Amino acid sequence: MRGLLAEHFTDIWVAGEISGTKLPASGHFYFTLKDPSAQLRCVCYKMTARYLKFKPIDGIAVLARGRIDFYDARGDVQMIVEALQPQGYGALQLAFEQLKKKLAGQGLFDQERKRPLPALPERIGIVTSPDGAVIRDILQILERRCPGRHIRLYPVQVQGETAAGQIAAGLEYFSDSGWAEVVIIARGGGSLEDLWAFNEERVAYAIAACSVPVISAVGHETDFTIADFVADLRAPTPSAAAELVIATRQSLVDRLEAAESKLLQSMRLKLALLSRALHKTAVDQSTLHRAIGKQMQRVDDIDYRLRDCMRAGIAAKKRALDVAAARLGQLDVRLQLSRARRRLESCEAAAMQATKLRLSGARGSLGLLDAHLAQLSPLKILDRGYAIVQKDGKVVKSSEQAPVGSEIKVRLANGGLAATVTDRS
Repeated sequence: MRGLLAEHFTDIWVAGEISGTKLPASGHFYFTLKDPSAQLRCVCYKMTARYLKFKPIDGIAVLARGRIDFYDARGDVQMIVEALQPQGYGALQLAFEQLKKKLAGQGLFDQERKRPLPALPERIGIVTSPDGAVIRDILQILERRCPGRHIRLYPVQVQGETAAGQIAAGLEYFSDSGWAEVVIIARGGGSLEDLWAFNEERVAYAIAACSVPVISAVGHETDFTIADFVADLRAPTPSAAAELVIATRQSLVDRLEAAESKLLQSMRLKLALLSRALHKTAVDQSTLHRAIGKQMQRVDDIDYRLRDCMRAGIAAKKRALDVAAARLGQLDVRLQLSRARRRLESCEAAAMQATKLRLSGARGSLGLLDAHLAQLSPLKILDRGYAIVQKDGKVVKSSEQAPVGSEIKVRLANGGLAATVTDRS
């Protein structure tokens, strides 16, 4: 019987619904495939079950591939299952849901175990592929938001059969070394098959066991993996992980200012409560004196520091003054005055020369006019023997203007005469 079955039914497919699933301590799966008219006992040995994409559960319609065998102890025909494929439901999706339910039951998704990220980590570990845009985007964003961080990359494959083991090894490295303050595991988007390495159990347990907070940044915003649920923080994209892992300088300043304001309020409240308690309680005189002495000592310390600061400020101002004096020395006013004096003397000499030329020209013109005037002067006529006769200060031009007996004056070229008219013609 066994030989007959083994000879003719070595690689067959059987469709049916799983029922009566059992998982004993041996690790083998026992279940029954059935349809409305028949049923078939099945067994999946432990070594084979390790490579199944999902675990058999009751109520799932599947296609089972394997061989028919005869179980002597019960006298039953059974199928040795070597592969399972769900009907109407993806094997990877089913495996995802099964692992998600299992890990949730173990508390790996509980919010209480999520650890807060450090506010300003100095050392950041990254587990991703050294090739591609993911690592470049993360490094660019970290450098832009807060330069000077120490980054260490653990290069891994993010897809394929060996990817899960490498990712888990990277997490274990950062966990054991104690170097990183936070770890980012990242890869770009892809199909469920492409992202499957981040749905493996070993990766989930490595994230949970990591001694530092872990950020999962796998795929796009709509992609979810088991790593996202286990990690301390899920980032929708690798770039968003770089923005979440470290705050901008301005946000840190805002937080510091808010903390300062809150601290001041707390101090004022505490001082008010202490003041009220001081008034209500009888304070020993010596205790009060000691407290006052301490405060006075603090005032003295502050005074000394203030004086030191003032000295330093004065010294800085003096140095600045010395620098300004040196610069002023380079700009000597005497040199500027000397240059101005030379320009003034040059202008004065030019003005004197122009004045002399103008006076010389005017003197020549005046000489010509004087000569012309001399030629036109009536005195020149007198030099030729003529005379000017005047009566009562008026020039006599005819004999009728000087009747006989009139007193007249005669002006000559040199001197004059006084005469009386005795006759006229």
